[in-house]
Amino acid sequence: MPIRTRRRRGRARTASALLTAALATALLGASPAWSAPAPGAPGTSGASAAPGTDRPRHQVEAFAEDGTISHATAPAASPYLATPPAGLTAPGADGDGEVTALVRNGDPAAKLDVVVIGDGYTAQEQQKFRTDAAEKWREITAVEPYATYRQLFNVWAVSAVSPETGVTGDPDQATVRHTALGSYFWCDGVERLLCVDDKAVDRYAAKAPQADLVIVVANTAKYGGAGYNDIKSPLGYEGIATVAGGNAKSGQIAVHETGHSLGKLADEYAYDGQGTYQGAEPPEANLSTLTADRMRDQGTKWARWLGQASPDGGTVGSFEGGGYYPTGLYRPTENSIMRSLGREFNLPGREAMIAGFYRHATPLTSPTPAGSRLTAADRLTVDLPVPDTQLHWYLDGREQPRLRGRTALDLEALHLTGPRSRPHLLTAVATDPTPAVADPALRKELTGSLSWLVTK
Repeated sequence: MPIRTRRRRGRARTASALLTAALATALLGASPAWSAPAPGAPGTSGASAAPGTDRPRHQVEAFAEDGTISHATAPAASPYLATPPAGLTAPGADGDGEVTALVRNGDPAAKLDVVVIGDGYTAQEQQKFRTDAAEKWREITAVEPYATYRQLFNVWAVSAVSPETGVTGDPDQATVRHTALGSYFWCDGVERLLCVDDKAVDRYAAKAPQADLVIVVANTAKYGGAGYNDIKSPLGYEGIATVAGGNAKSGQIAVHETGHSLGKLADEYAYDGQGTYQGAEPPEANLSTLTADRMRDQGTKWARWLGQASPDGGTVGSFEGGGYYPTGLYRPTENSIMRSLGREFNLPGREAMIAGFYRHATPLTSPTPAGSRLTAADRLTVDLPVPDTQLHWYLDGREQPRLRGRTALDLEALHLTGPRSRPHLLTAVATDPTPAVADPALRKELTGSLSWLVTK
């Protein structure tokens, strides 16, 4: 299995900054609990304990077949994660915990790593699991901005060998299956809510080289899923999405959930009877207490997108209702995927998603490790995973316009001067110029750099 790496994008950037400084020195010679959400936090929820017990529960999202979304509560532990009956193979059988790279675009330290775990697949069904997992990823990457940015991702399939095939609650509430993750429908009395044991998920996610995003694919064709967006794992991922592996519509559940975990977006739907929002301005990019006119006057939130056509249909403005409240909060468009399934992200949502991708991944990589000492006889290549990325080269801090855009360099073309032993600092800087990110603060995430020392 690949060597496990643990990192966050901020750490990688800090290390890169320290490396550049060191090289320069060398050159110098040295959700609500379903009642009402807490005021001021319209798009958040948290794990809590069930009344009268010390067992935690999660606030989760449930998804109906018509695309509507609601909330429910789910135990952190599954009642169906039990010792299997005599004669059934327990988890730990051959192949259990095996990691397969479904998509490998590079080093986990420079990519956004998606971990897909199967449940309800026996030892003989692991190839079926990998096929279902690959299909779910195809469904996800058919949606923008995933489609454009798919090369920023690695996808790891982790085999969880279950003693029985299928999941509890399929086809009916009386059906019970013993599975590796304890998946079950009828969670909290909601038929389409597909819950899991979160500690079991974490144990299997830990087997992948890195986990930035976790999706559980259950061995069922019955429509359903769940969104656990209050989980913050020590492994680095936030949230869990569960989906039905054999259902063609369930991939949209994962897309919506990543709006929370990667884009830090709020839900844009509301509940009748929830009242009027009275809290502070929400931190999420897609909710505001401001009307379009006030937003334009203040130049805040999605003011840069006002009046523009949005990929989810219509024009960006201020539409009342969101964050579970029918009044007092505004969303950017009438009906994006953060309001109901089967839709696209709106413009502010798409911007937030791209910024979220770059919190985990980088626009520039190279098979030659940054900081390597090279000579004029060497050849250096870099990779630009996102189309239209702009690439600039700098030698000892001065841009080399003739090298602009070149992803492969014979270093003799640098025409180094000075003593043979003198090191020169060569730096590549890549920037994604996408017009889908307009906020200058977010655009900072769209640039990456690598540096090397080169001698004659």
